[in-house]
Amino acid sequence: MLKGERQQAILATLGASGRVVATELQQELGVSAYTIRRDLDELAESGALQRVHGGALAVARSGVATTFAGRGRQSVAGKRAVGRAAAALLTPGAVTILDGGSTAVAVAEAIAPGYTGTIVTHSVPAAAVLAVHEGVEVVLVGGTLERRAMVAVGADCINTYRSIRADMVFLGVWALHAEHGLSEGYREEAEVRRVLLGCGDRVVGLTTADKLGTVAPFGFGPADALTHLVTERSVGDEVLDPLRALGVQVVR
Repeated sequence: MLKGERQQAILATLGASGRVVATELQQELGVSAYTIRRDLDELAESGALQRVHGGALAVARSGVATTFAGRGRQSVAGKRAVGRAAAALLTPGAVTILDGGSTAVAVAEAIAPGYTGTIVTHSVPAAAVLAVHEGVEVVLVGGTLERRAMVAVGADCINTYRSIRADMVFLGVWALHAEHGLSEGYREEAEVRRVLLGCGDRVVGLTTADKLGTVAPFGFGPADALTHLVTERSVGDEVLDPLRALGVQVVR
């Protein structure tokens, strides 16, 4: 098997399961451990996968648009479904933190017209959607604008969140893996999300199916920092059971 064919076989396995194990690839492809390590290293350098000890994982960032508008056009039906399921978790009068991201905007859009409560957010688009709800007190957290995500980041944003204890945090998920935890494509956003993990009695991850079992460059917490995960109904138990084993309650 030529190198190109071998690497395509590795990527096919990765696409099917979200992970590859070096020793298993060595047996399946009939090559040396050195050859597999070299292939994985080359694929990691090209951005096709994320190298980890003993193998590799799928990389969330490879399929994620680089602008907020672009991400808003991806997995639209799935994000709307996640938004509806998440909005159903809101309780009247609660203080809720709503993270940034296009899925968080889908939550804001799904909130019932008569809902009353306080929602804290550093997302400019989410705040704009929430502004039409007369019963919602919207607290907009400021900072430096991260244009790629249309959220506030930086020290001012982080310090404000450190002073807030909410009933629930809706956390946008760029990448989630049971073993390798929560990770993010933008470093400044990762630092804000690291703080958000400690801001609520319940921390609810929001993600479409394509983000599960993947990793991104900037880690910010373990998977069991989530108390709940809201995702699409189509996600199989084989993907969700490792998260359930960590104590994460799954809502589909």
